[in-house]
Amino acid sequence: MRADQEHAILAVHVRGIDGMCVGCRAWWSRLAPYPCWQLDWATSRRARTITTRILGGVR
Repeated sequence: MRADQEHAILAVHVRGIDGMCVGCRAWWSRLAPYPCWQLDWATSRRARTITTRILGGVR
């Protein structure tokens, strides 16, 4: 996955007025509770990228 795909997921999968994920409803017509698994994935992926950048790849 590319970073721009993560950004797209983070931008679209937001909480709706009813507490459901707007991106899941718009893209797949699913009533998924917020945060959905796509948002969880994108958030963890971004956190890993930021941590790696800060630590300089050191594990």
